[in-house]
Amino acid sequence: MAAIDIVSSDQAPKAIGPYAQATIVGNLVYTAGQIGLDPTSMDVVPGGVAEQTEQVFKNLIAVLTAAGTGLDRVAKTTVFLADMAEFAAMNEVYAKAFGNHRPARSTVAVAGLPRNVRVEIECIAVR
Repeated sequence: MAAIDIVSSDQAPKAIGPYAQATIVGNLVYTAGQIGLDPTSMDVVPGGVAEQTEQVFKNLIAVLTAAGTGLDRVAKTTVFLADMAEFAAMNEVYAKAFGNHRPARSTVAVAGLPRNVRVEIECIAVR
């Protein structure tokens, strides 16, 4: 049975519950969902879904870096939106963050997210 290693980065928000920022199993990295929290203040960044999505990617990059990988190695993302009407604004930031890389993605609207944020993104990456 493969070991499960825990990933932690001071450059991303500390877990606000009983979970890890990411886990590594074999050559795969599974991140927890990241929201638009500033890792220093632990406050939601000001602005709307675009600004929150920018912070989400900063947080994901920090966690992926700590795990020995990066956005260019992401195979799958799941995006949770508080309102599907904000898809275009999130998607613009998402496309910029990934550049020419195109991981598989699911996007779902949810009834609510932690801290009343507008977006949460999790991913699976290869090391």
